[in-house]
Amino acid sequence: MDMSSLMQQAQQMQAKMVTIQEELKSRKATGTAGGGMVTVTANGNSEILSIEIEQEIISVDEKEMLQDLIAAATNDALRKAKAIGKEEMAKLTGGINIPGVSNLFS
Repeated sequence: MDMSSLMQQAQQMQAKMVTIQEELKSRKATGTAGGGMVTVTANGNSEILSIEIEQEIISVDEKEMLQDLIAAATNDALRKAKAIGKEEMAKLTGGINIPGVSNLFS
């Protein structure tokens, strides 16, 4: 394989990575906590899109519990978003762990 061919393949992979990153913006991962009392939705780029809280747990007396549930649901959503990114990257690399490339979505 000559250097020109290798460079062309690298450019194609880079273009595909940009496409994947754009597509991940539209993919959603939802995390929940407290039996669904708190729901957090993130996109595949690990950006929080929304937080939904059931009315019945909104109380001054339950402030700490609510904060814990929000953190737990957020972490759940972000773990799922990270998995989506890794899944898409595996499609691009054919499952081969390429240093630097495989960690783009972690």
